[in-house]
Amino acid sequence: MLKAVALSALLFSPVLLAKTPGELAQSAAEYAVQTYEQAMIDSLASLVRHNTVAVEGIPSPDNPVHRAFKQDLIGQAAALGLDYQDYGYVVVIGLGQGPEKIGLITHGDVQPVNPDKWAKSPFELDMTSEPGKLLGRGTEDDKGPISTALFAMKAIKDKQISLRKRIELYVYMAEESDWGPLQEFIKTHTLPELNITIDTQYPVVTAEKGFGILSMTFPNRALNTTQPYIKHFEGGFFASQIPEDAKAVIANASKALLEGIKQKTAAQQGMQYDYDWRDNNLIVTALGKSAHSSKPENGVNAIAHLADALSSQHWPSNAAGSLVNFINDQLGTGLYGQQFGSIAYADDFMGPMTVSPTVLKQVDKGIQLSINIRRPKGKSAQQLEQEIDSALDSWQKRSAVRLEGRHYRIDDPFVLTDAPHVEKLLGVFSHYSGIEDAQPVSIGGASNSRLFPNAVGFGPAMPGKEYTGHSEHEFITREQFVLNLRMYTAALVELAN
Repeated sequence: MLKAVALSALLFSPVLLAKTPGELAQSAAEYAVQTYEQAMIDSLASLVRHNTVAVEGIPSPDNPVHRAFKQDLIGQAAALGLDYQDYGYVVVIGLGQGPEKIGLITHGDVQPVNPDKWAKSPFELDMTSEPGKLLGRGTEDDKGPISTALFAMKAIKDKQISLRKRIELYVYMAEESDWGPLQEFIKTHTLPELNITIDTQYPVVTAEKGFGILSMTFPNRALNTTQPYIKHFEGGFFASQIPEDAKAVIANASKALLEGIKQKTAAQQGMQYDYDWRDNNLIVTALGKSAHSSKPENGVNAIAHLADALSSQHWPSNAAGSLVNFINDQLGTGLYGQQFGSIAYADDFMGPMTVSPTVLKQVDKGIQLSINIRRPKGKSAQQLEQEIDSALDSWQKRSAVRLEGRHYRIDDPFVLTDAPHVEKLLGVFSHYSGIEDAQPVSIGGASNSRLFPNAVGFGPAMPGKEYTGHSEHEFITREQFVLNLRMYTAALVELAN
């Protein structure tokens, strides 16, 4: 897969000959690690303490936890001798002067978390449960990168390196929930001419798939039967997480039905199931593996697999039954929407569209299903919406179920072909990673760096390694944390000096 992506990158843009970073950049990078490794970890421990999940109805500037996080961040910046400005939703931390600027784009808010799934509190930097790993919400997405950027800037300041371009770190406080305030901020502020987002992966990200949500409600319908039917079905946590939890309650169940379910589950990989009887109700609880929904291959989708475990029959069409039938008919346990009419497609560089059921919500009219898509270039949003409509209309006709509240959000993919700083970033990455002939890549995630001019992604995740942001097992290894400090310091010297 990596070879295919690298080859398509060569076809997508001119071959980029990476240059080894200069002696000044290498010296600063080594100084940063030798001097500030522990201080960077201490910084991260302090930032992780703040539960900066968005609270519905409370704007970030009014959220006391967000304000406390910003005060912590500003206090760290001041102690390091960096300048700063709090604009409400955005904190800008700077080093140097001059009309030209280099921007580092990141965010301080985090995704929701289930504390019961962590060895220690997710808002405590856990360095002991799994030696070599720094566990906690935000360690990889995105508080770890913030701490790294702070000490890269501090090392450059200590070394008194003359900067031709001012360095500015942008910390946005609603990246995970609402880009609107950042769009308003951008209208009234002069942005850096070159930007790096440290919310993606290496080597250099020049394209991101478009985020999308398809939602629909399976309507309530009373059943009067002695035959088995699915009384209840639930699962998922939030839209951009592959769900690791799901549960079904089957009324009028029999031991023969249970044995059939167990036969289906025995063929699945990466799933665990528990079974419980309450009178004639069979409760099936499924545990998969959470992951960022832009990388569904890193997770095991509990909603899809539990539906598959129940696929030995077509269920009576109350809300839960029609939902399970739909998942098995249209989605299955695949990742790319190949059962969903004609919506599946792929781009040579950006890869295939991914299609993942992520959240079930019990609403007044029934059960609302949210499906997260990550789409590459190759189809217009209008074409994709028409294909989705056609597939849903066809399924409704076959199943005699009328879906309620069909709603689609289909964002555009982002592609940047001519960013002038890609060559130097590739040179830094190749030098410190030992991976030769590194080329630009595309990712499934959608970062807000696309709102900034000439913005490409540069870490913090290594290619070929599992990305743990948005999961219930988020961490960054100490080794990677240190490597990021080397690379960010060297990159900033190369670009700003």
